[in-house]
Amino acid sequence: MKTIYDIQQFLKKYGTIIYIGDREADLELMASELKELYDSQLIDVKDYQSAALLIRTEIQRLREKK
Repeated sequence: MKTIYDIQQFLKKYGTIIYIGDREADLELMASELKELYDSQLIDVKDYQSAALLIRTEIQRLREKK
């Protein structure tokens, strides 16, 4: 996964569509959903780690922008 869009498409495979309207809240909810999928052993560690890193980076970028 290389973009947030990739993560959204990945989550969609598991029936999860996230759109709150607030970008930061969307990202935090995506991180939560990914963690839940990982804890349930539905996704492998590589997918979880790459997605989590992308999300954390994007959240930090948004917070620095404010």
